[in-house]
Amino acid sequence: MNHNTPITPRPLPLASRTGRTQRLVSAAQLRSQGVPAGEVAARCRPGGGWQQLLPGVFLLQPGPPTSEDRLNAALLYARRGGSVPPQTPEAMITGLAALTLHRFSSAPPLTALDRIDVLVPRTRRLRSTGWVRVVRAAEHPEPVELTGLPVAPAARAVADAVAGLDDAETVRRLLTEAVRGGHCEPAAIVRELSRARLLTRPHVVDAVDTLLVEGRSLSEERLYEMVREFGLPDPLWNVDLRLPGGPHLGGVDAYWPDQAVAVELDTRAPRQDDEALWSEYTRKREHLERLGITVVHLTPRKLREALDQQATVVRTALMAAPDRQPSAYVVVLPR
Repeated sequence: MNHNTPITPRPLPLASRTGRTQRLVSAAQLRSQGVPAGEVAARCRPGGGWQQLLPGVFLLQPGPPTSEDRLNAALLYARRGGSVPPQTPEAMITGLAALTLHRFSSAPPLTALDRIDVLVPRTRRLRSTGWVRVVRAAEHPEPVELTGLPVAPAARAVADAVAGLDDAETVRRLLTEAVRGGHCEPAAIVRELSRARLLTRPHVVDAVDTLLVEGRSLSEERLYEMVREFGLPDPLWNVDLRLPGGPHLGGVDAYWPDQAVAVELDTRAPRQDDEALWSEYTRKREHLERLGITVVHLTPRKLREALDQQATVVRTALMAAPDRQPSAYVVVLPR
């Protein structure tokens, strides 16, 4: 052996928790295995078989990284080179990549994305780099696990995706699919858009208006379905209640005059004046109940997730009508 004899890099005993050889490692993991920086640099040269995907993140395979490699590399980079345990929800995929993992048909495939968004707490000192964009959250959401990866909830992922989009039609499609596909309620999306200060953008405001109409329409359809499927008496739909010759009491989504039971859907969107709207709603409800009218409050989420339970609530209110004091006479008008 002489000084010109090449040194064959020794194999590394790197294995994942499943026992399979790791494709991705961090600089910290390599150091812990006793691999010197010079050897890492040598292996990342042409023909060395390794490649550096991001600062401190290495792919131990030749050839282009897969979509799964890119997602895991982004998370590994965001965990400060692997020092954060994988189960710690300190970093999660968000934005368009997250929506693709949530199976949004309107989101592009992972192979078409030139950027992957990663959500981290606001206190993290981490910069965007290469094809990874770091998004900071003042209130860190609880991630959901999709394909074994921590992913931002749909509402938060939608807001982070919209933040990087200028095309009004794309924004509208994403928001509409989020509601139609049952991924989240309109209120949750509007709340996240408000937190991200995106409701000042005209194309986002227009999409939100469409979203709220879509969300209310779906909730009304579920209410019709509840009455039909669970054999409830047919109510008067979408009516205004008034005292004879008196003031307007408010509109309700369904009303059973013989039992004096009203159903009202809460499809409010969180806005800056949300507290005032809630106070107005509460006053209306209290006024109706003082007149002997039972008001059943239903949310879109309750109708989507527990339709049978909500039917039981309405049925119970209808059956309890004979035990209550007679209600005041009210005039019912189409709304």
